[in-house]
Amino acid sequence: MKILLIDNFHYRRGGAEVVYLNTADVLKSHGHNVIYFSQSWSQNIECKYQRYFPDGIDIRTASFKDKLKAICSYFYNRKASQKLEKLIRDTRPDIAHIHLFWGGLSTSVLPVLKKHSIPVVHTVHDYRMVCPGYTFKDGKGNICEKCNYGKYLNCINKRCAKGNLLMSIIMTVEMYFRNILFHPTKYISTFIFVSNFSKDRHILHDRHFLKSRNEVVYNFSNEDVLSAGKNIIERRVTEQQPYYLYYGRLSFEKGIQTLITAFSQHKDLTLKIVGQGPLENKLRTLCSKLDLANIEFLGFKTGQELYNIVKNAKFVCVPSECYENNPMTIIEAYTLSTPVIGAAIGGITEIVQDKITGFLFESSNISSLSESITRAESLSLVKYLEMKKNARIFAEKNFGKEQYYDKLVKIYDTTLKNYKR
Repeated sequence: MKILLIDNFHYRRGGAEVVYLNTADVLKSHGHNVIYFSQSWSQNIECKYQRYFPDGIDIRTASFKDKLKAICSYFYNRKASQKLEKLIRDTRPDIAHIHLFWGGLSTSVLPVLKKHSIPVVHTVHDYRMVCPGYTFKDGKGNICEKCNYGKYLNCINKRCAKGNLLMSIIMTVEMYFRNILFHPTKYISTFIFVSNFSKDRHILHDRHFLKSRNEVVYNFSNEDVLSAGKNIIERRVTEQQPYYLYYGRLSFEKGIQTLITAFSQHKDLTLKIVGQGPLENKLRTLCSKLDLANIEFLGFKTGQELYNIVKNAKFVCVPSECYENNPMTIIEAYTLSTPVIGAAIGGITEIVQDKITGFLFESSNISSLSESITRAESLSLVKYLEMKKNARIFAEKNFGKEQYYDKLVKIYDTTLKNYKR
């Protein structure tokens, strides 16, 4: 089968890109022909299809002229549609599987795929189809669901684009533009939601999803992570470095400020922070202000170096303050037998079993998080090893690569049959 995989970024920028690239690997390992379509970035992984990629524009560093281009492309990326047209004519894919494309490649790809009668599967990584700000958070950082049933002007009123009025206006207008001209349910054959929570939220906020073909498939771990986790369940805790870990994007909705404040009450414990993002300088300043020598910033890590940091951590912390779907950090932690302290919000509650594979705490609640850290520290060696085993078992049952492949191929086959019919 020829499968066209589409994402805004052709490198491991975040969880969605990890899934996009891991999906390509598992498809290729089963003999499928994978065709890529993305934007051109300096960080991209080399591939033979990169000549078809339209240029990506980093609006933060772009010139004024390029900023205007980026805003136009945010609505409809004409260059992307032209490049995709050529790619399709040259490769003739059987099916398209889209990951992140809003705001980059944009809805421009949908009419092109429809024109060439290519059925589309879309893995839904965020809430961009029902929330202009895509995180269900207003400009003050509070959970907000007031844009249900198309009431998107609330995004402007509440400045949901991180408090920025101009960006909130642009995001709101784009939502109206898209839903009037290119509503995704008219172009996408099957939606793959990565959590039941995400599926339910989409149906709740837009009735169009009641009639669409919806599937729920958890993300998966690649082979390297799974093999790395096989022999560490029984490792004595005394051989581990006694630190807690946050890894991922350093942005406001991830709750890292809450995490740091909680660890200010546990100065005898070490917290390591891995990743980059717009909040990094503010977080470093906060640690300096609170005189927290127990918190270490390690910067961006990937590959085996990152796996080693994760598997040697006592717990991975996921303090999210937004509706997470199916975080890759939890999936990777579990496959490496590392239990998780997670916020009880969004899809996290589907995969963190309190007192079994880790601990849950009330999102945004410093006291609740601090209490979970205390509970983690009070575990006996026997109970802790049992929690590590439980995390690994959960991963094997729910996040296996072959399980994911079997489900995905069935979705492709059903989508193709229904499309032809």
